[in-house]
Amino acid sequence: MLDYPPPTKGASLILAFRPQKVLILGSGTLAASRAFAALEADAEVHILSHGGLALACDELRWRSSQGQVVFSDWSSPEHNSELSGVTKFLDDTPGISLACITDTAIRPHRRSRESCEELYRLLKSRNIQVNTTDIPELCDFTFTSTQRLVDPASRTPSSLQIGVTTNGQGCRLSSRIRRDIVSKLPSAAISAVLNVGRLRSLAKEKAFGCKTPEDPTLVEDDGHDEIEEDSAVTTPNRPVPTRSTTESETESARRRMKWVAQVSEYWPLSKLASLSEDDMSDLLEGEVPETPLTQSLMDLNLSPSVVHSLPGSKRGRIFLVGSGPGLPSLLTQATHTVLTRLADLVLSDKLVPDAVLALIPKGVEVRIAKKFPGNAEGAQQEMMEAAIEAANRGLTVVRLKQGDPVVYGRAGEEVLYFRQHGFEPLIIPGVSSALAAPTFANIPVTQRGAAESFIVCTGVGRRGKEIKLPAYERGRTLVILMGVARLAQVVASLTNPESSGRREGAAYPENTPVAIVERASMPDQRVVTSTLKDIVQALESSGEQRPPGMIVVGWSVLCLHGRGDTTVLEEGAEKDDEKRVERWLGGGDGATAQRWRVEEGIDPSWELLST
Repeated sequence: MLDYPPPTKGASLILAFRPQKVLILGSGTLAASRAFAALEADAEVHILSHGGLALACDELRWRSSQGQVVFSDWSSPEHNSELSGVTKFLDDTPGISLACITDTAIRPHRRSRESCEELYRLLKSRNIQVNTTDIPELCDFTFTSTQRLVDPASRTPSSLQIGVTTNGQGCRLSSRIRRDIVSKLPSAAISAVLNVGRLRSLAKEKAFGCKTPEDPTLVEDDGHDEIEEDSAVTTPNRPVPTRSTTESETESARRRMKWVAQVSEYWPLSKLASLSEDDMSDLLEGEVPETPLTQSLMDLNLSPSVVHSLPGSKRGRIFLVGSGPGLPSLLTQATHTVLTRLADLVLSDKLVPDAVLALIPKGVEVRIAKKFPGNAEGAQQEMMEAAIEAANRGLTVVRLKQGDPVVYGRAGEEVLYFRQHGFEPLIIPGVSSALAAPTFANIPVTQRGAAESFIVCTGVGRRGKEIKLPAYERGRTLVILMGVARLAQVVASLTNPESSGRREGAAYPENTPVAIVERASMPDQRVVTSTLKDIVQALESSGEQRPPGMIVVGWSVLCLHGRGDTTVLEEGAEKDDEKRVERWLGGGDGATAQRWRVEEGIDPSWELLST
């Protein structure tokens, strides 16, 4: 039985590597290109070549004159052979970790295959990784087609670097693909990277600068979890306690690091790119930076009382709007109209994607809820107060929520709050993620012969409290929102016969099919399918999580896969469940059963419906 997908050979292990010392053999233009790449990675670059500077290309001679590279001539009389020259150089220059043999196609000293093999064996005996131009079998590593993006403000190279490889199948094509990727990056990407870097540094200073943390190792561990690039943490939605005025410095440090992860995942690049130093300090203290509404309207020479306001209205209006699961083409016409023609101020939940926010005219201010872990209640109150304040000034306020506002969108409490303050909001329905996400995963929540009903619930109660989950019914699909971050706890509540306090009735069989649907309807959608027995391990083995996500449990999960299976509810069907699951996960009759499956992306036909 296969527990994990088998590796498919032929890929590369792509690393962002910063070597201390690099050796380059040869002094032509390719050697200069390799030297420049190494210098940008802060490496010490040594050039070893025939004839030294006299036969080097113009660029390397200039870099030598500037003290950027160190030249050595291995054709000096004291060297009996090339190998002896390289050996002496390596003895005199410890610490070389990478070597590039670049003169395999350079005349008049074009290196032979035999010479390359000798050099390769020598370098490998010193544990030095080698790249030999045009000889793949003598390469321990290859170079990607790389572009380091330039900061438009300072006109200097930024920290954002894009690399593409075709693994030897087409170097020229990899360059073209890299150019296409770079051309499609939003202009705010570079500034966003710069600002997030500053924000991470500030968070580290606050975390490690705690004067008397109860346990400094906890601060460091959490800092690594939430800030380091190669974090082992799989989701920025990991639960944390509700924020309090009595939390310790360690708890405050953890919370700030969690917030850095949250804004990196959810905020639009344009908002990240616009952060000032003061904004970052405010953010790490729990205050979301907001552009003053009056200033944004002054930039357009417009009065706040007239921009987009409804005709003849002396008071403002409030709309509670659902944006659907994320794909802009799933917006209702009413939502599109409100966002593009009526809104003065948009108060958006953090889960609404950039693609939807991009539809809002530039003159309309957009504020994003700061519902970070442990801070949701306070952030909710601030958004409602902001809506009332703006509406009292005669503005049209759009409270923008993902999915449908009344499906775990807290629309009810907002309606009552707005009503108490003299405003009757208009609720505009949206396509609920509870229904759309399973559909995008090819899972019908109801299907004759597999699921006669469905139930939607949340995986977490108010203020993070545990809730009671529904009992198992073979003919019912269970959709759990906001539960992926607590997946192990949810699975235990569903399957453990002793969990009667956390479940309404009968326990779920461990072989019940389940799917985790992440980023539904978006290009990076991912669906992890397995059984309740293995879904926790399946998700953990699939890499970092991609919030928002939901859990779908029931036999409808497998009923449309492949040839389909709508015999689940037939009399006596339970006795075939083991083979049913094996066929589903294994890909057909007789196939070796697997324990889970991971599928990415959405049907390309959705591009035909893009707005």
